[in-house]
Amino acid sequence: MRTTSRNNNQNPSEFNCSELNLQFINLKIDALAKTNNQKSKLWEHKGATHLLLALMTTGIGLLSGCAVEFDRIIPSARDTSPQVQRTEEPGDRPLTPTPEDTNFVVAVVEKVEPAVVRINTARTVRPELPEVFNDPFFRRFFGDRIPTQPQERVVRGVGSGFVINPNGQILTNAHVVNDADTVTVTFSNGQTFEGKVLGTDTVSDIAVVQVPAQNLPTLELGNSEQVRPGQWAIAIGNPLGLQETVTVGVVSAVDRSVSDFGISDRGAGFIQTDAAINPGNSGGPLLNARGQVIGVNTAIIQGAQGIGFAIPIDRAQRIAQQLITEGKVEYPYIGIEMVSLTPDVRQRINNLPNSDIRVEADRGVVIIRVVPGSPADRAGLRSGDVIQQINNQPVTTAEEIQQIADKSGIGSNLQIQLLRNGQTQQVTVQLAPRPAQNQ
Repeated sequence: MRTTSRNNNQNPSEFNCSELNLQFINLKIDALAKTNNQKSKLWEHKGATHLLLALMTTGIGLLSGCAVEFDRIIPSARDTSPQVQRTEEPGDRPLTPTPEDTNFVVAVVEKVEPAVVRINTARTVRPELPEVFNDPFFRRFFGDRIPTQPQERVVRGVGSGFVINPNGQILTNAHVVNDADTVTVTFSNGQTFEGKVLGTDTVSDIAVVQVPAQNLPTLELGNSEQVRPGQWAIAIGNPLGLQETVTVGVVSAVDRSVSDFGISDRGAGFIQTDAAINPGNSGGPLLNARGQVIGVNTAIIQGAQGIGFAIPIDRAQRIAQQLITEGKVEYPYIGIEMVSLTPDVRQRINNLPNSDIRVEADRGVVIIRVVPGSPADRAGLRSGDVIQQINNQPVTTAEEIQQIADKSGIGSNLQIQLLRNGQTQQVTVQLAPRPAQNQ
């Protein structure tokens, strides 16, 4: 009789299903063999048939508690469902593209890629020795140990841009082309042109480059006022020199102020995105799901991940047009230093010694200083005034006031509603060009 070994911790009353399966199969095979060899005897001796049937019935009864293991060996005869099919091997999958391989990002890239360019720059750096090394006494004292004049070197850079006019005008960042001796523009089809910088504005970090070409593909400009957090954002550019790189994310926030990070003294209203932006993406487009430009990629916070900033396209386009037509940008100027009103700011102002200024307002923007001779000074604004509305639009931050001034333009009148010592007053300020020394 066949014996089986068990684990010492196994209950003797439990069946070993795998061994029981083999016993049953062997028993069935032996019985069928006897049937083939002794057909006549089995027909004559019905008892043997009854014995075979009894053994089969007993086996099925014993295996009823091991149905899972049994089905792994022999598919159940009761399962007539067509779901039992041959498993598809990886090599059987078709290699032709399927609808799942394409999406809106692919469509956007195919649409805009011909108008996105790589910008390579070069400038010659001429280092100079400190003036002390040219002093005769210094030279007599140190003799040959004085370092020689360092040689010139060429500093190269790479950035991105995109065509905004079929006649060869390209929008990019000012820091991409600033002080460059040569500017080379390369298209996705391999065409290369020498570019000419029409103008740069370091305040907004916008520049326009002209290339000698006609009938160029252009990008469709969107409306950055309609950008909302959570919508798709696609960045295309040349990060680290890797041409035509595409990254995808969402708009993380709008109207971001980045002045605290030292990016710009007018660092307000930026679009924040988590689409990957790296050195070399600067000047490239940030696009929506329809392939419209919503911003110009311009900055990242070093050491952060998924935090990039783009200049809203409405502002970038306005500045670009000024650079094209005038070669420079003039900013509207009010002439005040201001800070958003908070409980802490109000308490500090009210606790100033030897001051008759009292702030009673709960919201608004407090004027800290008025520049002498400025439009604000001529209009009669004072330190301690709390600006609450401009052109009937409520304001709570200094960035909002600056944005309203920028959109209004030089020569425009701002209707300012403010609180002065608890009294509401209306003041009109005419915007003037920003003095050059303050830029």
